[in-house]
Amino acid sequence: MKKFSVLAMTAVVMMGVVFTSCDLKKSMGSAKLTSEVDSVSFIIGKANASNMKRQMDTWPIKGNIDAYVAGFLKGLEVDDSLFLGKDMQTADAFINGFFQKAQSIVAEENKAAGEKFLAENKTKSGVITTESGLQYKVITEGTGAKPVAEDVVKVHYTGKYLDGTKFDSSVDRGEPAEFPLSGVIPGWSEGVKLMPVGSKYILWIPSELAYGQNNPNIKPNSTLEFEVELLEIVKK
Repeated sequence: MKKFSVLAMTAVVMMGVVFTSCDLKKSMGSAKLTSEVDSVSFIIGKANASNMKRQMDTWPIKGNIDAYVAGFLKGLEVDDSLFLGKDMQTADAFINGFFQKAQSIVAEENKAAGEKFLAENKTKSGVITTESGLQYKVITEGTGAKPVAEDVVKVHYTGKYLDGTKFDSSVDRGEPAEFPLSGVIPGWSEGVKLMPVGSKYILWIPSELAYGQNNPNIKPNSTLEFEVELLEIVKK
């Protein structure tokens, strides 16, 4: 279970942040930047906000931006008290308890939604369900060799949640990825071993063959969809 520390949520490390004056003018909104101090303050404030938004995007539930901003402004006042007057340990315990409950609820909902989807999806034309529960559909069938568990493969892939939201894509990055099949999630390993080189498949991976609740960057108990193109088996 991922821990959400008060310190971790407010800290930001600035390394190599560079803005041109044009960049600043486009992004500063109503702020008046008349000195270098103003500009540096704005850049660091914007970086803190961007960092916080990225973290909030990984929360199991949608955060309240207005409440966050109110808490941030309260923290800028000349006073050392923490949110709700709690000490740091109490605040951390409160936050972690909340996220554990929220993650548990979301995990149950995602598990149920995944099971419902897979039950319906397996009846669709072209969808094959394996003994493990993995589902796949052939988009293009290649003519090359099939990899085995000990192989490293080069692939292009796009990973999505069932609502179509992308969470990872080598295609978007413009560069194929290489993976040892012994080091990926079970559904990936099983699915790619079915593919001759040159193939493109869609894989639907049940949560128990994916990340379950063990990856803080993936919504808990999510059934995942991957479009995978097997480019080559990497020679050792």
